[in-house]
Amino acid sequence: MRLQEVTTSRHKAAFHKLPRRLYKTDRNWTCPLDIEIENIFNPQSNGKFKNGNAVRWLLIDDSRKVVGRIAAFIDTKNMNNYRYPAGGCGFFECINNQQAANMLFDAAKNWLQQQGAESMLGPVNFGENFNHWGLLVDGFIPQAYGMPYNFPYYKKLFENYGFKNYFEQYSYHKPLADGFPERMLRFAEYTEKRPGYSFDHFSFDRLEEFTDYFVEVYNTVWKAFHDNYEPLGANDMRELLVNSKPIIDEELLWFAFDKGRPVGLLGVVPDVNQLLRKLKNGKLNLLNKLRFIYYRKRAITRCRAFVAGIYPEYQNTGIIAALFFQLVKVLGNKPGMQEIELSWVGDYNPKMIGIYEKMGGKKMKTHVTYMYLFRDDMVFERFTNEFEGKLY
Repeated sequence: MRLQEVTTSRHKAAFHKLPRRLYKTDRNWTCPLDIEIENIFNPQSNGKFKNGNAVRWLLIDDSRKVVGRIAAFIDTKNMNNYRYPAGGCGFFECINNQQAANMLFDAAKNWLQQQGAESMLGPVNFGENFNHWGLLVDGFIPQAYGMPYNFPYYKKLFENYGFKNYFEQYSYHKPLADGFPERMLRFAEYTEKRPGYSFDHFSFDRLEEFTDYFVEVYNTVWKAFHDNYEPLGANDMRELLVNSKPIIDEELLWFAFDKGRPVGLLGVVPDVNQLLRKLKNGKLNLLNKLRFIYYRKRAITRCRAFVAGIYPEYQNTGIIAALFFQLVKVLGNKPGMQEIELSWVGDYNPKMIGIYEKMGGKKMKTHVTYMYLFRDDMVFERFTNEFEGKLY
């Protein structure tokens, strides 16, 4: 077997074809759009390249067949947010062969060492953590948009190499027909009417305004975790929203305000994976574009809550409940919507786990973010949220 860095259009095509071949008979897997994945590795569309770099490899066997792939990435601004400077690997796909997996992991490790990293997170995304993040280890059912799916044997491949469980990510499912606890709804309604509080949903007609709101809340919440947190840029957020326009439902992205100041957000997207399954090959050719338009309002019965953030000083005010209350009212006017997936919440965030469970959510899937230390003398520590609860 040999490694081949992805440098040509032919290599890129092979990078996308591998999972389509591996998961050909797996009805739980959804083929992502090639262009979505390619944009992650395109410096023109991914702002992470301003302070970092990414590389991809294919693994080719002796019969010239592609049997594996992996990507590695480094962000020089946030690599020191960990005990040991960290890079990442992701978009891993491989046959059930430990030697093959080890060659791919070694390629990522060696490249990251050259960039100054001493540890490796994986599988992760070269971007925000609400998409393409974590290894599925429990709940092998059809995945919501942005949530990774993989074979069960991947867990063995990662752990046999030496990856350790850094934190777990839980996805909760809530059938909308079950309704929500009356006590929670009354409390949310009370919070909604408190003097000074207001709530509004996203609109592309006010793109600049809402981009600023999103960035302000997101950065305020997340900077509490790392002294060297790299703020999300307004340009990057604006570009993400514009690129995601085909899948965004404006009424499912909500913001909370106190006297006009943004203090919280809740982001939900329709589960377009239900639609993408009908496209099958990840290509946005003319026929698939027509299918996308046709099925856009016919095939989607589930939505996914992908991001939530509340200012620390507002976390005991009921704002998060009031935001969900806005969502409940909207979903009540969408008769085709049957379920919401609440994903994901970390095992280090018991408060948010408690909220999801009180809402009647059932834990259906577990993903793991692993960490691999490059030297034997390093001490591994799981991620713990010393600022408990500040993820929401």
